Amino acid sequence: MSAPAGARVTRDARGCAVSGANPRALEAFERAVCASQSWRTGAEEHLAQALREAPGFVMAHAMQAHLMLGGRDARRVQAARPLHAHARGLPANARERMHLAAIEAVLDDDYDRARTLLGEVLREHPRDAIALQVAHSFDYITGDSQCMQERVRGVLPAWSGELPGFHAVLSMHAFSLVECGEYERAEAAAREALAHNPRDARAHHVMAHVFEMTRRPESGVQWMNEHRPTWSCDTVVATHCWWHLALFHLAAGRLDEALSLYDTRVRAVRSRQLADLVDAVALLWRIRLQGVDAGDRWGELAEAWEPYIEDRFCTFNDLHAMMAFVGASDWHRARRLLQVLGKAGEGRSRHGYTTRQLGLPATRAFMAFGQGLDARALELLARVPPHVHRIGGSHAQRDVLHLTMLHAIDRLRRPQRWGAGAVRRPFVAAGGHRGIAHANARARA
Repeated sequence: MSAPAGARVTRDARGCAVSGANPRALEAFERAVCASQSWRTGAEEHLAQALREAPGFVMAHAMQAHLMLGGRDARRVQAARPLHAHARGLPANARERMHLAAIEAVLDDDYDRARTLLGEVLREHPRDAIALQVAHSFDYITGDSQCMQERVRGVLPAWSGELPGFHAVLSMHAFSLVECGEYERAEAAAREALAHNPRDARAHHVMAHVFEMTRRPESGVQWMNEHRPTWSCDTVVATHCWWHLALFHLAAGRLDEALSLYDTRVRAVRSRQLADLVDAVALLWRIRLQGVDAGDRWGELAEAWEPYIEDRFCTFNDLHAMMAFVGASDWHRARRLLQVLGKAGEGRSRHGYTTRQLGLPATRAFMAFGQGLDARALELLARVPPHVHRIGGSHAQRDVLHLTMLHAIDRLRRPQRWGAGAVRRPFVAAGGHRGIAHANARARA
């Protein structure tokens, strides 16, 4: 349904026409966009206010749905379905209908079509901040770093410092650069973003990735501590940034500090949100690789992950669930997850494909590693194809596969150091971001 012919056109702060809005609703909508672009809390509340002011505001409905689709929680994704159904019945312009079509594609589990549709939106409307942010998120979820870089680079000429949200475009550009290995340019872009908006938590997160990938843990600790009030308060990325800070301490050999951050920051409130569970497992597993017994912490995590076993939605989640079960020596849940994945791998869905290619060999490898079957773990990890990035996540997150492989190699080559209950010196793998092929070469050496 299109807007009535001859109706006055209302535009957002970047010049994109919007349907069904009034001035008060548009103000609330812009506050939501601003919060979302800076990765700060409050976007949902501002959108709710916008829709109270103007129930027919199509892009406010679309943004509500987009916020639910941008993660890896199958339940949250499906909860966007009624929002989409309602918005489809409202008068909308062509750009807005493309947004709704992209939402429908994700609900149908077709992320590639959604990314294509949003790419078409951006070709016609390069200043569509929501289309850019959502497409950037989907590129990340699907592990397409090259597309992520090209997409942001393609719209940059249409933006300038006079436009609200320019800092967020720079931050997205910076993250795409760091994921494509262009660390100096990434750091420069992140610093430029912060010059425009020092409260851009997304840009601080990019800086953490730069320090991680360039192996500058002490600089990372210094940066994160100096800017702690900016990224740790009223942001959607606080737990993840605490995770980054803990990784820097691990890399510097301060295991006690990393474990303290796990207890007081990463897992302090025992969140059941998937993003928080991923960070908790990813940190505790790395601490385990350093030879530290985390005790009962693993049991709590395994219990928190149990409701997600049957999701059949995201291979990235499946790997972290298996790490939780292995860390807790919860072999019942670990075998149950493998049974679910075995059936999922027979399907023709996106998850079925990534399960066959990546999920099953990797989760079986983690289980073998946890049972001390290092040769079997290496054999399975060697089957993980070069396109492991397709499970999504960042290089820093996927590095857990490389670290585990290198650790298994170390145990095989130096078994005398790994008696029952042995605690080893800090183990920091150099060059983990070079990939599993590099680790395979180490194994053959």
